[in-house]
Amino acid sequence: MSWIWSNLDLILSLSLDHVRQSVIAIVLGLVLSVPLGWVAWRYRLLRGWVITVTGLLYTIPSLALLVLLPSVLGYGIRTETNLIVGLTIYAIAIQTRSVADGFDAVDPGVRQAATAMGYGGFRRFWAVDLPLSGPVILAGLRVMSVSTVSLATVGILVGVTNLGYLFTNGIQRRLLEEVFAGIVAVALIALIIDALLVLLGRVLMPWARTPARQGSRRVRRRAEATA
Repeated sequence: MSWIWSNLDLILSLSLDHVRQSVIAIVLGLVLSVPLGWVAWRYRLLRGWVITVTGLLYTIPSLALLVLLPSVLGYGIRTETNLIVGLTIYAIAIQTRSVADGFDAVDPGVRQAATAMGYGGFRRFWAVDLPLSGPVILAGLRVMSVSTVSLATVGILVGVTNLGYLFTNGIQRRLLEEVFAGIVAVALIALIIDALLVLLGRVLMPWARTPARQGSRRVRRRAEATA
């Protein structure tokens, strides 16, 4: 533990880099997966192709992808940018199916009611489809976020500075405290981001908790009536 206390500044600096890289990739992955998931839901003939192709992206070895990206994006681009692009690709691979499943989960009757009230396709998407699919999308987003935070450590193998440095440097120096510090820091970041997403979901989607509350009230009433 002495090494950890002596290098808190280093751990904090690497953690901030790690958070920045991960959050950018998470946001980009979510933004890009929403239209892809919508296309997979809206056009049934394309659903299989979209889900399969995006899913196959996750099978690409992370190190191989980071090595190949500079030849595609250009060698003049910063290595950190290549890492963020790679993480975004993996994020899309995970999140696209969740978005499609989220739109599937919306009650068709609600859509028909919105259309009957004069909602056009664009307005219905923002006012009905996207909000009601939010809980399913959020569930996928939580998985994607944890995966992104974990995968970001691979960036150190191509020269990107983040918490992965503690793993490689600790292994080379056979310093278990350094490796342990990296594991704990990555886990804490993943837990914090996950907790923030849960909190954000409760603030933005209060209706998602309503059925559960109503169900618990019905169960309580029945128990009281039986008693």
